[in-house]
Amino acid sequence: MKTIEVDEELYRYIASQTQHIGESASDILRRLLMVPEEQLQQPEVVMPVRPKGIVVSRDAGNEPTMDRVKEMRTVLISDEFAAQEKAIGRFMLILSSLYRIDADGFAEAAAIKGRTRVYFAHDEETLLASGKTTKPKAIPITPFWVITNTNTDRKRQMIDQLMTKMGFGSDIIDKVCGEI
Repeated sequence: MKTIEVDEELYRYIASQTQHIGESASDILRRLLMVPEEQLQQPEVVMPVRPKGIVVSRDAGNEPTMDRVKEMRTVLISDEFAAQEKAIGRFMLILSSLYRIDADGFAEAAAIKGRTRVYFAHDEETLLASGKTTKPKAIPITPFWVITNTNTDRKRQMIDQLMTKMGFGSDIIDKVCGEI
């Protein structure tokens, strides 16, 4: 594992150059330095931009492993999260982050439904069919859509159910839901 320490000012600059949710620090630096991927001898390691001090380790198979709780806490303290002025923005960022952290777990957990509505689907039409005022939106960096015409408490319930099915503990679930 390679670790580079940068000062807070440089970290904030790199993070401010993010073009989409989940863009790795390597992608940002490669784009800023204009180094084509073909010129690199080592394969890219996708690492989300994170504050200094949080490290992604590697297992024996050289695959990155993440502490999911640390990842979610990092999202909650990020500048991107702080910039979200409305609950819907925080809700969508949390959903994207959950998918980035555990795409397979997210896909299984996304089967949750309300009493009369489908919450998640792979297409807009499925959500529109479950209610006339669902206001479906695509969840960034995922193949999923979510209904958004719900109050903040319902959004919290959806996140709570999703994270519970994904195997998160109640402490981090409560923290995430409290931040929406």
